[in-house]
Amino acid sequence: MNLTSAELAARLGGVLHGPSTDLTKFATDSREAGPGTAFLCIQGAQVDGHTFWPQALAQGAAVAVAEREVEEPYILVPNLVEALANLGRSWRAEWSHPVIGITGSNGKTTTKELIAAALRSRGPVLKSPGNRNTEYTSPLVWAEAAGKGIAVIEMAMRGFGQIAHLARIHQPTLGIITGIGTAHAEMVGNREGICRAKSELLQALPTNGLSILPADDDFIQDLRAAAPGPVRTFGFAPESDVVITGYRALSLTACQVAVRVDGTPYEFELPTVGRHNAKNAAAAIAVATAVGIDPATAIADLAHAEWPPMRLEIRERNGVTIIVDTYNASPDSTVAAIRSLREAPIAGRRLAVLGEMRELGDFSEGGHRLVGRALMESELDAVLLTGGPTKFIESEAVQAGFPPERIQSLDAPDPVAIHTWMQQAQPGDAILLKGSRALGLERALEVAPE
Repeated sequence: MNLTSAELAARLGGVLHGPSTDLTKFATDSREAGPGTAFLCIQGAQVDGHTFWPQALAQGAAVAVAEREVEEPYILVPNLVEALANLGRSWRAEWSHPVIGITGSNGKTTTKELIAAALRSRGPVLKSPGNRNTEYTSPLVWAEAAGKGIAVIEMAMRGFGQIAHLARIHQPTLGIITGIGTAHAEMVGNREGICRAKSELLQALPTNGLSILPADDDFIQDLRAAAPGPVRTFGFAPESDVVITGYRALSLTACQVAVRVDGTPYEFELPTVGRHNAKNAAAAIAVATAVGIDPATAIADLAHAEWPPMRLEIRERNGVTIIVDTYNASPDSTVAAIRSLREAPIAGRRLAVLGEMRELGDFSEGGHRLVGRALMESELDAVLLTGGPTKFIESEAVQAGFPPERIQSLDAPDPVAIHTWMQQAQPGDAILLKGSRALGLERALEVAPE
């Protein structure tokens, strides 16, 4: 980033109080602030970022961006969200390359990384870092645009209008939706609401903008109707433009995928497992070929993808394989993780720690019961459930015929108790950790051995 605080104030539409200095990065967490940092004072529901400005300043931060007066130097803006939108739009106006917008209930970040890899033959790709996909963090991606080609922008949804807001900033020329699931259903009521909210990305495309959609999704017709221009599809459905014709787990760290791209067959390996990841790869191939990249080149470049942490992340402990899939959880992603564990060849037993899935609204009981039904087909040898709503997982699983003696429960995700339960694993066994981000199930791995 090459910017001064005076230039930042102009782009934000704010007023600089204090001297102008050179900036090198943004931070929303005072612990990450240092020399050259523009610190964003976010007024949250429970935490006020303005109160952390003295700490950021003490660590050398260059300027605060604030909605009220704080210690100088600071940039005063009437509304931080709108100011950041101004910032993003000002940078986007200087961009002449394609912009790919991506959203969906599951797999956004992984698919974004696969798309960026598949596009690498076109030169350096500008992409949303990590999972910075909100109204506070998404506009900041343009600070790193210098020297980049195609942009891949991830967009989160936590209510109606949020994706529309992000799309007005980034002005995508191509849009991809990974799927319509149940994540964040409480924000918009139901899956129909999720489809409407995700479709805001498609509605923001130009009339000739390409929509890339999951052909096997329940809402494919609704998504097609929202697309203003041509449509390209991917998935397991035979009619997909990029259709997955074969999938085989080779281990917990590799799978073989067969696809047909516009009728031509290809095979390749991914350094992970899961039919959902095969679908994410197909989506990336659909994007790359849509912008003119040869399918064989795009497929070969998938090997360069940067796989995000806590998504089927493999950790080895004393001969036991631990699958950390705790970034977040919805019924769809939990069932996918369980199925991935079942399909992978394992020398020993299959175990799972399953935490509750939050933000499901009225679908909470139904979503947990959906996971319970999946347990019956999972061939899991032992399951630990944690969190109140997981009682519906247990009830549905036992009703479907899953042996009740294989299930244990905890009222709350106690890391020590989870760690103790995991101690039953022997070399050759595999343990899946899956639950909503707020549970922090991976903390059980940090418990010191007795």
